[in-house]
Amino acid sequence: MTPDALTQAPRNPAALNRSELTVLNLPMHDPRVRPLLDELAVEYDSRYGDLFGRGAAADELNRYPASEFKGPGGALLVVQENGGSIAGGAFRRYDNETAEFKRIWTHSAHRRRGLARFVLAELEALAAGRGYRRVFLTTGPRQPEAKHLYLTSGYEPQFDLDQDPEIIRSLAFTKNLPAAPLS
Repeated sequence: MTPDALTQAPRNPAALNRSELTVLNLPMHDPRVRPLLDELAVEYDSRYGDLFGRGAAADELNRYPASEFKGPGGALLVVQENGGSIAGGAFRRYDNETAEFKRIWTHSAHRRRGLARFVLAELEALAAGRGYRRVFLTTGPRQPEAKHLYLTSGYEPQFDLDQDPEIIRSLAFTKNLPAAPLS
């Protein structure tokens, strides 16, 4: 796939054909993860540069060592379509019963297709399968679409929804996971 193919908008942005998606569990250094990290850095800097300072995105993306996103305690998922990385997310061990979701991302050319919700479901299923009973995650005050995703996906806000998100700064959510089926 050419680099240009990733930046072109999909033919029908509303359609999500799950049979055309491949979900990969990858190590952080895999080149198929690079689009996720690169675009997150740009996104974080453009949304938060004046709030947290330029370069804060790189600090955030490097806050945790890659080893924390390896199994069995963690995972990094990348969703591919036609050979290109278009969405992804990760989790790490927060405590013995709780996975912390991080880096949930959809490529800017593929937004509004339900990919973030798809990634969230994949992460939840994998975390539950690995024995986690809860999810903890945070998002920033300038990501109203992420806040909406979590609220409409059964996550409980750990903050006052009526308070100004800019004052709160880190919007925390939790969700109990269903028990994984016994195999």
